[in-house]
Amino acid sequence: MVPTAQTGTACARRIRRAASTIAASRGSQRSGPALLEASSNTQAAAPQAALRVKRLEERLAAQHTAVICAFNQLLDLKDLGTGLHSTRLAEWAVRVAGHLAQQDEALEEEWRRDLEVAALLHDIGKIGVPDHILNKDGPLTPEERAIIQKHSEYGWTILRNFPGMERTSLFVLHHHENYDGTGYPARLAEEEIPLGARIVAVVDSFDAMVSNRPYRAGLPVQEAMRRVEAAAGTQFDPRVAQCFLAIVQSELAEVQAATAPLDMR
Repeated sequence: MVPTAQTGTACARRIRRAASTIAASRGSQRSGPALLEASSNTQAAAPQAALRVKRLEERLAAQHTAVICAFNQLLDLKDLGTGLHSTRLAEWAVRVAGHLAQQDEALEEEWRRDLEVAALLHDIGKIGVPDHILNKDGPLTPEERAIIQKHSEYGWTILRNFPGMERTSLFVLHHHENYDGTGYPARLAEEEIPLGARIVAVVDSFDAMVSNRPYRAGLPVQEAMRRVEAAAGTQFDPRVAQCFLAIVQSELAEVQAATAPLDMR
């Protein structure tokens, strides 16, 4: 089981409780000068204990980040285009969440971090898809498409095992749901779909449209924007779609430069 910052906080609480219990136990056995000496020693040790707790929390947080980076590198090894695609998605998803957070104070910083991880690792389940399907030089058959559609469930199966990634795993599981309830794997609709998954759905689809694939060239950015707008209310959450399109429109040259040379599978 991989430690996380959340685990570190729990450890810190246990350490503090243990320190308090020990101090109380020793204090009850002493009086007068001995009690004053114990109190002095406890006060002197407190900053050192706090420093050790802080270092422990930082180490656990670093391990959590390392696991995320390792998964992203695994995507690169499986399919280089997938890894680059995921990195771009994370940047866009965070931007969308930042704009939406101005309207919804419930989107706290921790929620946005979970969204960023979900965007980075939304395709992690593709490691369970056979290479001959993932890298096929042409359209998929219905049977092959059914297999590749399992990748969101595979991703959820992987990520839900890590403490602190429970919400992230749900965003990954549902990022191919459609707003009108025609998506997969659970055919959720509208507000039933986690907001994080709705955000990933928009940025994932847009990036897939503008990226080159073995059997077709990527669409021009303006055409991809038109298709996202047309699918608002059916495939996409209208509020999320409009928010993302506003960001793309305001940074059109940068988006075109970032997506033009890409070759994805």
